[in-house]
Amino acid sequence: MKKLHAVCSDLEGVWVPEVWINVAKKTGIEELRFTTRDIKDYDELMRHRIRILKEKSLTLQDIQKVISTIKPLDGALEMIEWLKQHTRFIVVSDTFVEFAGPLLAQLNWPLLFCHSLEVDAEGNIIGYNLRQKDSKRKTVEALKILNYQVIAFGDSYNDVSMLKEADEAILFRPPQNVINDFPELTVMHEYSELKKYLTAHFGI
Repeated sequence: MKKLHAVCSDLEGVWVPEVWINVAKKTGIEELRFTTRDIKDYDELMRHRIRILKEKSLTLQDIQKVISTIKPLDGALEMIEWLKQHTRFIVVSDTFVEFAGPLLAQLNWPLLFCHSLEVDAEGNIIGYNLRQKDSKRKTVEALKILNYQVIAFGDSYNDVSMLKEADEAILFRPPQNVINDFPELTVMHEYSELKKYLTAHFGI
């Protein structure tokens, strides 16, 4: 049986700017600038964020206000529409459903797999729930079981297990520290470059 292609990608840093960096800029809280580009352990990163939010009395609504101002990266919507027309495309992210709505609306609602937050009655973020541990890698595993050839791209440490599980892996616009740590992975920086590669190698 001929295998069909499926494409999995990260969200932040690939299609939209990093949410937490924007929150840090808007609030002036530098401790919130850390992302999965900086800290490899996602639980450590989230516990750090939740602690800072509590200390600074920032609520989910405060973060959602910042998210509502974030615009997609130049060319992101066009690239996503091209992928949706030519292959099976899934955004696999470590963001949260409570964050994602305004971002997905601007990207014309691609399919998103992500996590959820625990929020108390006052709107304080008190915890988070993973959809599944190592969910990015397991999404690729599931697609491969369904006989898809999986192409994956992302920019951060939390994407690496997904990339290594995929049949074809691309670091897209990663920081230099991620490039240095995983020199075996192909690196690309432009949507046009990515589109050309996918067309030439996979007929997408």
